[in-house]
Amino acid sequence: MATPAGSVSAAHPAVAVLGSGSWGTALAVHLARTGHRAILWGIETDELTAMARDRTNRRYLPGIELPAGVEIEHDFGTAVAQAEQLLLVVPSHAFREVLERLKPVLRADQRVAWATKGFELKTGKLPHEVAIEVLGPGVPTAVLSGPTFAKEVGAGLPTAMTVASRDEQYAMALARSISGVNFRAYVSRDMIGVEVGGATKNVLAIGAGISDGLGFGANTRVALITRGLAEMMRQGVALGADKDTFMGLAGLGDLVLTCTDDQSRNRRMGLALAAGKTSDEAQAEIGQVVEGVLAARAVCEVARRHGVEMPIIEQIHDVLYEGKPPRDAVYALMKREIKSEMD
Repeated sequence: MATPAGSVSAAHPAVAVLGSGSWGTALAVHLARTGHRAILWGIETDELTAMARDRTNRRYLPGIELPAGVEIEHDFGTAVAQAEQLLLVVPSHAFREVLERLKPVLRADQRVAWATKGFELKTGKLPHEVAIEVLGPGVPTAVLSGPTFAKEVGAGLPTAMTVASRDEQYAMALARSISGVNFRAYVSRDMIGVEVGGATKNVLAIGAGISDGLGFGANTRVALITRGLAEMMRQGVALGADKDTFMGLAGLGDLVLTCTDDQSRNRRMGLALAAGKTSDEAQAEIGQVVEGVLAARAVCEVARRHGVEMPIIEQIHDVLYEGKPPRDAVYALMKREIKSEMD
């Protein structure tokens, strides 16, 4: 028998969602709808209080009601202690900090997954590498990624994504656990590929926003997406990923979504830069973390370290950090030496 929407089933593990932004809130809502007990924790205590009172996240996910299965928890340790499954949904710059906070209270029977995207800026490490470094190699871990906007998941619209783990049984169990009538999860063993896709697509979405904001049209946008995918693949393969991963939901799927729809904060960032706003002005206007800004620096650094050619990413980096005019960045790409498309 199906579990009624918003009710909790004993068949599903309790999940602590650590991070109460738009995506963390949307995942908590979805988990509650699929019968989980979803315990939502965040760093901003005033907002948690408001969410508990109003049963909605007015700042990050307005208009979406929190089902009864979503519990707001102010205390980090209490949230973790009540759950079997832990799901980190924090920006990449906060990922290590939350893991370090988690380590002393983590039980042997708990599993850790995350929906965090991006290289760690200081070290250039992917999230799974940071998790192994902080928690050790014995903790079952997984990453969730793919073409998903928080608002649409919160609204219960049909969605598909990827769950990747080197523990195939864990990946399958987690995918089955979070799948529902309007949500389908696929599994992968390629954590590197899934994470590289998630890190790189945010930078490329800034580029797509710049291109559209300058009025360059559909031809330019599709060329940027296609060549951006080639850059994503090159970097992923250099780091040990499976090339085929980038033709799936966590690669091409997430890239197209983020580059083409204005729900994407990264795309809106590019539009604002094309309109003449500074990076700081654009981020202030958006009002949330724009992951692609920090990711541009980290992706470039990792590419240089591994000798990977990523000209589009480099131009976006130069617009963000070197003051390069957006129009000049586009023309610099067009003037590059002619070469084989497969290189």
